Amino acid sequence: MGAQGTDPDAGADAARAALVREIAVSGAFDGDPAWREVFEQVPRHVFVPYYYLPAPTGYRRLWREDPEPRERERWLRGAYADEPLATRVRDGELVSSSSQPSLMARMLVELDVREGHRVLEIGAGTGYNAALLARRAGDENVTTVDLDPEITESARRHLATAGFRPHVVTGDGAAGCPEHAPYDRIIATCALRAVPSAWPAQCRPGARILAPLVTGLILLTVREAGHAEGRFLHTPAYFVPLRGGTQGEEPVQHIGGLPRRVLADDLFRFLLSLTAGRLDPHEALALWEREGRPVRERFGITVSGEHEWAWLDDPEGPYAWSLRPDRM
Repeated sequence: MGAQGTDPDAGADAARAALVREIAVSGAFDGDPAWREVFEQVPRHVFVPYYYLPAPTGYRRLWREDPEPRERERWLRGAYADEPLATRVRDGELVSSSSQPSLMARMLVELDVREGHRVLEIGAGTGYNAALLARRAGDENVTTVDLDPEITESARRHLATAGFRPHVVTGDGAAGCPEHAPYDRIIATCALRAVPSAWPAQCRPGARILAPLVTGLILLTVREAGHAEGRFLHTPAYFVPLRGGTQGEEPVQHIGGLPRRVLADDLFRFLLSLTAGRLDPHEALALWEREGRPVRERFGITVSGEHEWAWLDDPEGPYAWSLRPDRM
């Protein structure tokens, strides 16, 4: 893709088509091929007019209006790479990003959104995911919430530029958004320590909730108001943490004395994060080895009112851990 004239968007259509083909080859659209057309129609570059790349001294910005044609070309190429993009950095800390498109596609397929579904997104980001949802479910049925007014204002502007007008709300995502409830689907694009009780309470029976929790993706089905249950997907997921509510970080666990090979294992680290504050790391290791090094899909979450617990294999089985320190 060469720089063409002074138009920073030159080549965007071809780049988007190439990205969609790459996502399709990965199998991300297989469960619901209609999402392929949605990704073909929503221009990601409109939502990332600038982003940041790691640099020796912190971050380096690439932006649409760079006076150098080569830099504009690099910006556009990155906008359509199947990679996450750092979109907002504050005091050297990443506070918002645009997720990897193939992971977004997998999450949207698992969410099982249909035309007319009322959808709540927690974490507005750039607005790109809300645009994808709006293209599938309709502007009037999509609400995206973020605590940071700078993020919501930017997302609202990007969405309008791309021709979308879902509800963009500044507020604590942990509280949901009761003014547009009840919801058929809730999706979070930020990492959680626990699923806020407000979310299933604002859903219709049969609704789905999909959220990154520790380093996995939990897919819950709402059985009745305030009660939801489901298992983790096999896909690892690493997102910027949810801010607001009671989503504070767990204390760092002491893991001295554990074998290095175990600490390098992604599935064991998932178990460590899921049982943080409930199991000693050595107890977690013993459980992990005793149960045959369980994969993510064997773990699940139950939310029942103000109670919430993670479990292995069976929500009523012997291995269960509260995800809310003051409960159970």
